[in-house]
Amino acid sequence: MKQPRVRAINQLIIASVLWSSAGFLIKAADVHALAVGGARAGIAALVVLIYLRGKKFRLSKFHILGAIMYAMNSLLFVLANKLTTSSNAIFLQYTAPIWVALFSFWFLKERIHFSDWLAIGFVTVGMFLFFFGEIDAGHLIGNIVAVISGIGMAGFVIVAKLDPEADSVLYVLLGNLLCFVICLPFLVTSFPMLDFKTGLVFVILGVFQLGIPYILYAKAIPVVSPLEAILITILEPILNPIWVCLFSGEAPSLWALIGGSIVLGTVVIRGIYQSLVNQPSTPEDQVYMCRK
Repeated sequence: MKQPRVRAINQLIIASVLWSSAGFLIKAADVHALAVGGARAGIAALVVLIYLRGKKFRLSKFHILGAIMYAMNSLLFVLANKLTTSSNAIFLQYTAPIWVALFSFWFLKERIHFSDWLAIGFVTVGMFLFFFGEIDAGHLIGNIVAVISGIGMAGFVIVAKLDPEADSVLYVLLGNLLCFVICLPFLVTSFPMLDFKTGLVFVILGVFQLGIPYILYAKAIPVVSPLEAILITILEPILNPIWVCLFSGEAPSLWALIGGSIVLGTVVIRGIYQSLVNQPSTPEDQVYMCRK
């Protein structure tokens, strides 16, 4: 029998690989982006409900606000994948830890360390390279949407920090249910256009790209260290553009590769540094508790 930590690391690796399939799967669904986001969320909510098997929860204002932030993050991420390249969408969404640092200063009155300011500077440079390289390629709006998605992800984390009894399971469940309700009109409108391929994509997205990975993550994260969570889950944004390139033929631009490398490298180095100097840093701070 595997040791709990080894099992948890394997679960985290599997979750990250499954999460990374979002880009090419979203592009494979030939319907409106919000129809894709709603179907994915509704199916994922069912998966989580089955996993919970009647567990009781306490609802609060934080859960409602958290669900709104989750929906903002999730739906805008799907929309960004339709409007710009998948590499741009995932890399720009991964600016979220920097927004967490800023929002923690504004809303939680937490101190921003010098390492945070340095990271903010590098991520800003990385973001600039995305917009500099894509402004003439028709992806500008998609890039902006991806950044706002990252802000939504950060908002989710801040709300969870404000809740003294935060339960990420309920936050994610409510967030997916809200996504489904918001997108229901788009699902109904797209229903006549649904074919077997699109329906299959919906199921794969809901069950295997979002539902099951979240359950694996929920089981693994209490066992692994914050540093392990940072290093393992970074597989998602690395693999995402690779799968898209292999299955959809969409390759990231040179500017996106440079900007994405700066963003991801900064997030990882910041997380490692915080772990080494014992600054407050948890997987939640790195925005891994609210996967899209």
